[in-house]
Amino acid sequence: MQPFYDIIMNNENSEHRAGFVNLIGNPNVGKSTLMNQLVGERLSIITAKAQTTRHRIKGIVDGENFQIIYSDLPGILTPAYKMQEMMMKFVSESLQDADLILYLVECGETKYDEQVISKLQKINTPILLVFNKIDKATSEQIDASVQHWTTLLPQAEPIQISALEGLNLDVLLQKIIEKLPVCPPYFPKDQLTDRPMRFFVSEIIREKILLLYKKEIPYSVEVVVDEYKETDDLIRIMATLYVERDTQKGIVIGNKGAAIKKLGIESRTAIEEFLDKHVYLDLSVKVLKDWRNNDLIMKKFGYNPA
Repeated sequence: MQPFYDIIMNNENSEHRAGFVNLIGNPNVGKSTLMNQLVGERLSIITAKAQTTRHRIKGIVDGENFQIIYSDLPGILTPAYKMQEMMMKFVSESLQDADLILYLVECGETKYDEQVISKLQKINTPILLVFNKIDKATSEQIDASVQHWTTLLPQAEPIQISALEGLNLDVLLQKIIEKLPVCPPYFPKDQLTDRPMRFFVSEIIREKILLLYKKEIPYSVEVVVDEYKETDDLIRIMATLYVERDTQKGIVIGNKGAAIKKLGIESRTAIEEFLDKHVYLDLSVKVLKDWRNNDLIMKKFGYNPA
């Protein structure tokens, strides 16, 4: 658990608070970085590319008198195909079931989705308007951002942070705890997430795809873990990379298999670091034509909000 949780852990006389804290905002504003900082584990993958987060990922943090269920969500965008439509359903869902919403913005940005802002203006759920990356902004830029966004969301409480540098996260945490309802825990106290290990393995592989491949390839690939078997000294993982076209399959594999070999090595290293165990990883590539626009396939891949 991160050190700034000590300010809450030491308060033994407070009533138990618990709730769902949902992180929303435009792509690349730092939601996944903040999520990982708050949870103290690397649950969400992070790259400089938009649409890195595709699913709703929950991370659970427990103290003696609190339980926070954080949700990292896809960045808000205008959908271009069905997969993005389903990604935005995760965002819509998060506005309905939150006990607290963290709306993240980057100092200097002014773009917003009118539908999302309209919904936020009408709900009774508490909102923290989180201005991220203040370490990279001037005081004038910060002031202008605060004025712009608080005009749009006057009921939201502003707070300035740097998720990457850890600035003001203790203040943010204090505000989160204060705004959660008095409530017993929703999950067992030793549970870190509601996602199975296969999900995080597939996300690690997908992160490496985002980093190693260019153009449309990372957005056209879905990773499915077909087999996950653990023994005393080894975890055996078989995963399939689904692409939309034969040409994409060729690019993913590369000349004489060089590209997928590099992907396998980097993915295996990262998975071993995450699991703290030796891993055997086998990757294969299959073509599933136009899978991002197929409702049934989307649901099979987990793009179906509860």
